[in-house]
Amino acid sequence: MSGPAGPGAADEMAEGGGCGERPDAETQKSELGALMRTTLQRGAQWYLIDSRWFKQWKKYVGFDSWDMYSMGQHNVFPGPIDNSGLFSDPESQTLKEHLIDELDYVLVPTEAWNKLLNWYGCVEGQQPIVRTVVEHGLFVKHCKVEVYLLELKLCENSDPTNVLSCHFSKADTIATIEKEMRKLFNIPAERETRLWNKYMSNTYEQLSKLDNTVQDAGLYQGQVLVIEPQNEDGTWPRQTLQSISSTAPSRNFTTSPKSSASPYSSVSASPIANGDSTSTSGMHSSGVSRGGSGFSASYNCQESPSSHIQPGLCGLGNLGNTCFMNSALQCLSNTAPLTDYFLKDEYEAEINRINPLGMKGEIAEAYAELIKQMWSGRDAHVAPRMFKTQVGRFAPQFSGYQQQDSQELLAFLLDGLHEDLNRVKKKPYLELKDANGRPDSVVAKEAWENHRLRNDSVIVDTFHGLFKSTLVCPECFKVSVTFDPFCYLTLPLPLKKDRVMEVFLVPADPHCRPTQYRVTVPLMGAVSDLCEALSRLSGISAENMVVTDVYNHRFHKIFQMDEGLNHIMPRDDIFVYEVCSTSVDGSECVTLPVYFRERKSRPSSTSSGAALYGQPLLLSVPKQKLTLESLYQAVCDRISRYVKQPLPDEFGSSPLEPRAYSGSRNSCEGEDEEEMEHQEEGNEQLLETEGSREDDLGNDPSETTQKKIKGQPCPKRLFTFSLVNSYGTADINSLATDGKLLKLNSRSTLAIDWDSETRSLYYDEQESEAYEKHVSMLQLQKKKKTTVALRDCIELFTTMETLGEHDPWYCPNCKKHQQATKKFDLWSLPKILVVHLKRFSYNRYWRDKLDTVVEFPVRWVMVTTLLGTFKNRQKNLDMIG
Repeated sequence: MSGPAGPGAADEMAEGGGCGERPDAETQKSELGALMRTTLQRGAQWYLIDSRWFKQWKKYVGFDSWDMYSMGQHNVFPGPIDNSGLFSDPESQTLKEHLIDELDYVLVPTEAWNKLLNWYGCVEGQQPIVRTVVEHGLFVKHCKVEVYLLELKLCENSDPTNVLSCHFSKADTIATIEKEMRKLFNIPAERETRLWNKYMSNTYEQLSKLDNTVQDAGLYQGQVLVIEPQNEDGTWPRQTLQSISSTAPSRNFTTSPKSSASPYSSVSASPIANGDSTSTSGMHSSGVSRGGSGFSASYNCQESPSSHIQPGLCGLGNLGNTCFMNSALQCLSNTAPLTDYFLKDEYEAEINRINPLGMKGEIAEAYAELIKQMWSGRDAHVAPRMFKTQVGRFAPQFSGYQQQDSQELLAFLLDGLHEDLNRVKKKPYLELKDANGRPDSVVAKEAWENHRLRNDSVIVDTFHGLFKSTLVCPECFKVSVTFDPFCYLTLPLPLKKDRVMEVFLVPADPHCRPTQYRVTVPLMGAVSDLCEALSRLSGISAENMVVTDVYNHRFHKIFQMDEGLNHIMPRDDIFVYEVCSTSVDGSECVTLPVYFRERKSRPSSTSSGAALYGQPLLLSVPKQKLTLESLYQAVCDRISRYVKQPLPDEFGSSPLEPRAYSGSRNSCEGEDEEEMEHQEEGNEQLLETEGSREDDLGNDPSETTQKKIKGQPCPKRLFTFSLVNSYGTADINSLATDGKLLKLNSRSTLAIDWDSETRSLYYDEQESEAYEKHVSMLQLQKKKKTTVALRDCIELFTTMETLGEHDPWYCPNCKKHQQATKKFDLWSLPKILVVHLKRFSYNRYWRDKLDTVVEFPVRWVMVTTLLGTFKNRQKNLDMIG
């Protein structure tokens, strides 16, 4: 079914209100659905939208099949686009760090954004979050939206302490940065300049190729760039003390000896002026020139004060979240067979530049250069920028500076080195054969020889071994044995069975503050398990608990008891409310979400905006015979801990005359009786039975201030009521008075609207946010970290398992797919065994990092029970990590 486009008063709440006509839900879903399938194109602009708002919109238009039940319902109307949850600072609207696509935000193309903005508007004061699509990769082009711009630190040569931060796209050129720096430091256009990378206090690299992009230049987050204007006499402030000729194009490196009186040391380079390069004279020499400092054509490095450094004892600089790369490189650097191979230049004769699966030898050459630098015995520190740049050209996923998995980098590097150094120029076609009853040793030898016919490199010599895989059909008992090569061993870790959650319990007693608890629940448990655990600590019945996710002063989600706890992410703010199913007299109660809002008049408009604040409530009130007066009293009782009531002498001697709310409160038309039970018929408003003493509830609270200023009595009511959507961003109806009872149900959401003056006088902000800590929060959490041996992980890996329903094996005897049993064995091990521990467990909502401690000795003997080759054979292994 297709519901109405939205509440009539919704545009009033859309403070950056959309002015276009909003089509029906079905049309919105159709138009946006098509646009969301738009392919990323380099240079195109896409917009970020808070995923919570977008999910609410999808629910409103029935975008997904499971949201069809709520399609067009006013209580799920999303209101104006609200990206406030994405900002770490609402004023500057700076994005929070480490936001995740689809989890924290969604990306929509320009046309989709324009439609949503036209239909719903945007919260007043918020700027659109627009980002550009950039292209990564050399051979395999990979487009992605650059959500986070690169922050660079900029300074002028004469005043290096005056550092300014600017953000640039990875697609921006060096010329763009140079132009911006000229503007920031007021450098005339006719004055020549040079641009320098500053890595450490005495290490610089000139950026002389203006058409290079930020990504090409390998600039990283927080990189310091120095602009050096030329002196009027044509000389440069940074006098050339040493120079080198770089083998890498447009790369010159310099460091200054600590004994130098000058704070800088420079190289002869092409100055930058007006976008053109001109040559200058300088001192040049071939090779490396050192005066207590080391240089590299591709790696920025620094020598230790001592000239005697143990080869290989060399640190790798963090280029911004590149510890994942550095840890893998350090391990690989300390594998003697591979490092000796590169140090002796044996790789040069084996580079395979015609392998379509390789990278024309460029990865091998980049790695060789890095290894030689690390093992030169000259440098205590190397910044592997050029190696990272090369990796990013072929593997775009590593081109940025986000945190990555070391194993992913190591797997790519080993595979890349293997293909670049594969001695096989033309790979033969080979047909795989099953064991068919032949001895394992024969089948294993055949499999290994076949593998070597297509794969022959130093990586295979050093890192490849053989798995034995055994499948048994549960019906005909057919046994299938195969031997498969492997380069690294991925071992599972025991999964945690429990999960610790921190939640706030809001008691029904209005005089009690919320209390924060720490509870232990089953990892894959349900919301009911959380309530039971909380009940044991608090003494409150689990049946009277409602679990909610509170976000930006509203309920993002109210959970059902049977929902899985995997829907709740670790960073969610979970509030558990104590509610009542029956009132004191035994009558049935209904529980209503209640939001606090502050009405703000806008001089440029006749309508009023409202901003959510404070902690939302779940309020239990009688379902029958509910009047506006009793509702008001129930809310006042519920908030009495942090809202003081006006004193009797602040009241007028007679009730205020009823008056319409100053802002437009249009009712909703054409609503379905089943969808909106709180409406009697047609456009009828929600009413109550009592007369003039309740009329004050419909008064504009903004009059309070005017009355108080004039010395006249205050209105009796602190706030007014509105029926709103579930996000509190759009009004559905007001609660007016004409003598009828209110009909509210569990799908009704109320807002209590305050004017600014009344809120400041009677609402205690500090007390409203106060809470207690339960002893479970105060006690140091006992970390019962399970400790397992590496051998245990291998045994778990080699344990027999039954294939899943969605991962069956095709049995050639039965001629159908079967859930066979499967078992892995380690048949033969390589010289260097790479072990990867799976430290994350995943579900569709979030991933959980396993904190299981794995013990392994420095020297380990892998005995025959873990090897499938020969009896009484042992394998001695030295561990590095």
